[in-house]
Amino acid sequence: MTDTTAGEETFISHLIELRDRIIKAVYGILAACAVLLAWPGPSRIYDFIAAPMIAALPAGAKMIATGVIAPFLVPMKLTLMLAIIVSLPWVFYQLWAFVAPGLYDNEKRLVLPLVMSSSLLFVLGVAFCYFFVFGRVFHFIGDFSPKSIAVAPDIENYLDFVMSMCLAFGATFEVPVVVVILVRLGIVSIEKFKEIRRYAIVGSFIISAIVTPPDAVSMLALAVPMCLLYELGILLAPLFVKATSARD
Repeated sequence: MTDTTAGEETFISHLIELRDRIIKAVYGILAACAVLLAWPGPSRIYDFIAAPMIAALPAGAKMIATGVIAPFLVPMKLTLMLAIIVSLPWVFYQLWAFVAPGLYDNEKRLVLPLVMSSSLLFVLGVAFCYFFVFGRVFHFIGDFSPKSIAVAPDIENYLDFVMSMCLAFGATFEVPVVVVILVRLGIVSIEKFKEIRRYAIVGSFIISAIVTPPDAVSMLALAVPMCLLYELGILLAPLFVKATSARD
């Protein structure tokens, strides 16, 4: 067998392994979706997500659906999105299982903590957005709403807003992971991160002003955690580099 033939067979085997891992990840998402459809169900899930907005509306006010099939499609879409978030650890595990055989021991000590911490931080960002940010933002907006306006948010627009906010918070909570990776790969040093701290703070406020609604509450709710997570990344990076360095 020639080296070319052996290389082609190895490449094909990797593609087959990748396909199997992707299929398993999709099965995990579908299983989580099936469980959520059975309990608590799409309608209850949407009621839970809509609770911060309903609490900020005047007494007796409700959200509206402008589309004919929106009351069915929107909760189903939300259920699928939630299933993806719930199954993130399983998806990341499949990614880890695919790349692990080709890694050295010290590289395995690098990848596995990053995979787990990335999943955890993303979920924490989404939870922080829902439990801490939404209620304050909606009440803040409601206080500025003129009394002559009847506020009745559309359920589809509300879901788009919620998903974009949760995605923004989930992504920005990955700041420590980004810092650790850049330091571990030797792209940026700890000293450099400390030098650009003031620029990172300014950048955090600029990013939060872009991705959040135009109010001070939501901007601060995103910018302050970003700054704190940046400092956390600087603190953890040296420890992580030491723990994952190759031993003699």
